[in-house]
Amino acid sequence: MFLLNIKSVSMRNFSKLIILLIFLFQSYFSAVLAQQISTNLNVKEMAGTIDSISEKLKINYVNPDVADKMAEQLKANFKSNKYSAIIEPSVFAQQLTKDLQEISKDKHLSVIYNPSVIAREQALTDIDRAKLANEENEEILSGLRRDNFGFKEVKILDGNIAYIDLREFADPKYSGGTLASAMNFIGNTNAVILDLRNNDGGSPAMVQLIASYFFATPTHLFDFYNRPKNELTQSWTLPYVSGITMPSSDLYILTSKKTFSAAESFSYCMKNLKRATIIGETTAGGAHLTGAVIATNNFFVRIPQGKPTSPITNTNWEGVGVVPDIQVQSDEALKIALSTAHEKLKK
Repeated sequence: MFLLNIKSVSMRNFSKLIILLIFLFQSYFSAVLAQQISTNLNVKEMAGTIDSISEKLKINYVNPDVADKMAEQLKANFKSNKYSAIIEPSVFAQQLTKDLQEISKDKHLSVIYNPSVIAREQALTDIDRAKLANEENEEILSGLRRDNFGFKEVKILDGNIAYIDLREFADPKYSGGTLASAMNFIGNTNAVILDLRNNDGGSPAMVQLIASYFFATPTHLFDFYNRPKNELTQSWTLPYVSGITMPSSDLYILTSKKTFSAAESFSYCMKNLKRATIIGETTAGGAHLTGAVIATNNFFVRIPQGKPTSPITNTNWEGVGVVPDIQVQSDEALKIALSTAHEKLKK
């Protein structure tokens, strides 16, 4: 009898447990479904997103004519139901990016889906924003230190030729000291090879600072146009830099298809000022200066808002890249640079 009671109680509890589990599973899947429904796109949100992005492009994009073409194409795509099968916001952002880049050929231009970041940004007060900026600066600085501010390798090769493998043009307020140390280390060499084959860009101010080590007199590097501000500024070499300068040393810059943005800026500038020999592959072709603009509560756009112009060519490398003086496969570039430098030093 005692065993029977236990058994009967256990069965009742087991039944209750089954009912509870079914309830929990139903609640869970209902929540998941509700979340999915809430994040899935509808026609109204698509239309609003396209309208907002089109307006932001017309106001901010560096080339007004191209901005108009992109806006017209997005609206035409929407009317032709090109996006009707898309329900995931992230996929929609990727497709918009593809469509915009197809017209503009601008690799800096992109649409991003990130409602949490946008909500945080919209909720910030000025005090919060300043605090967050300080925290982000600390985080950026920590990452830059971990990567040695982009300086992957600095050494002296046979023939007293300096080699610098630079992976990033980090903001000089962080990286200036490391650059000065590198220049002091190579200051007595006969030539310099700057390897930018794995460099995807960074700060225009770092381009200006590094260039300043290789000229003896003030030199006009670029003009910069900012469309939202309707502002034109100039970039010249700096009158003073820390460490040893090398205005008369031969300079060789190595490039690849991955060389991008600020790394292209430095290569383009030094090539057209006839201050360096570029060796390797034609670069990626991204010249524009980019800023983030919120389009809706869920989407923001990285919009190229400015562009550099060379005082020598009156243009830049946008969409075409920097064409090397000596075109070779990127993995052969260092070997060719060394042989070229040795031959010139012999003469």
